[in-house]
Amino acid sequence: MFPLHLAALNPTDHGDPSLALACWRAFVLGLVQGLTEFLPISSTAHLKAVPLLLGWGDPGVAVTAVLQLGSIVAVIAYFRKDLRQLGLELLRGLRQGRLDAPEARLGLAIAAGTLPILVAGLAIRLFFYDAYGASVLRSLAGIGVVSMVMAALLALAERMGRRRYGLKQVSITAGWLLGLAQMLALVPGVSRSGSTLTAALLMGWQRVAAARFSFLLGIPAITMAGLAELGEAITNPSLGGVLPLVVGVLSAALSSWLAIAWLLRFLQQHSTWVFVVYRLGFGGVLLVVSGWGSG
Repeated sequence: MFPLHLAALNPTDHGDPSLALACWRAFVLGLVQGLTEFLPISSTAHLKAVPLLLGWGDPGVAVTAVLQLGSIVAVIAYFRKDLRQLGLELLRGLRQGRLDAPEARLGLAIAAGTLPILVAGLAIRLFFYDAYGASVLRSLAGIGVVSMVMAALLALAERMGRRRYGLKQVSITAGWLLGLAQMLALVPGVSRSGSTLTAALLMGWQRVAAARFSFLLGIPAITMAGLAELGEAITNPSLGGVLPLVVGVLSAALSSWLAIAWLLRFLQQHSTWVFVVYRLGFGGVLLVVSGWGSG
């Protein structure tokens, strides 16, 4: 979330990638972005780890800013009816001075939940630019540890969560608290959807309601982050031109749509334990690959 600068899809120092290679890498990274953005497994972690495991090197801290625009297109398209109803009810409530309708409260909760990551993202960009980009937390070992810690927290939420509340019971306070949880996604490996889903389950939300709110809450923050980097992405020659950028965004959009649809169906009948196990295994693999603790 809130990437700070654009990095090359080609991590080597041997010149710009060919157009075909640039498009292929953009397609793969878009696929990874889309399949992991809305699942509680961290898109940032996978966009760091997968290219390294493929021998491409680190694509950089900010490549997700561009690819996330595809994920936003998918979530807006998927929830277009919900968003339209939410907007109409919020405007009606503001005109009439009544904001007690569920849709109006949901809109205010999303606005309140966006503030923490907006403030934190701007603070990092203005005051901690270099430190963030070079942070040890972006190492494979750091991401592996964070992934396993978040797996433990999700397991705790799955065991302790009461699953009593739906979106109709959402409050501005709840939205703000989930926004604080979303802010943790600035740490690579935390997962924006994972942190908000974990916090919502701990607060007693139903699984599907928690996932839907996480999707909606991510729209403002991810959109602002992506648009902030779009101009630089278009003009950066290391991407191989506009075509690879378009390929990556389209790939992210399609795979994001599939991931959203699958997760909502999955959570209707299943718990989040599969993601707990996956995150533990993923974190363990990263620790082994990084050689953490060796020597």
